[in-house]
Amino acid sequence: MAYGCLVKYVVDHKMIREFRVVIEKDEDGYFVASLPTLRGCHTQARSLDVLMKRVREAIELCLEVEEPVPTEFVGVQRIAITA
Repeated sequence: MAYGCLVKYVVDHKMIREFRVVIEKDEDGYFVASLPTLRGCHTQARSLDVLMKRVREAIELCLEVEEPVPTEFVGVQRIAITA
């Protein structure tokens, strides 16, 4: 299923959009979030609570300058190589 945002619906005359957020933890212990449907939309924080607040702010700012692009979530794979 291709999507720009996952779901659009209206609550109290306001359009609500839901997005998938990819969250990783970097080597310094920061949680890093990115949104595949909003290219260049990233943020980071030390805690997940703060991260989710920042993600909401980042989404709002990104939506001011671009519309979500259709993507399709396929999954996450692990691959091993010799190094």
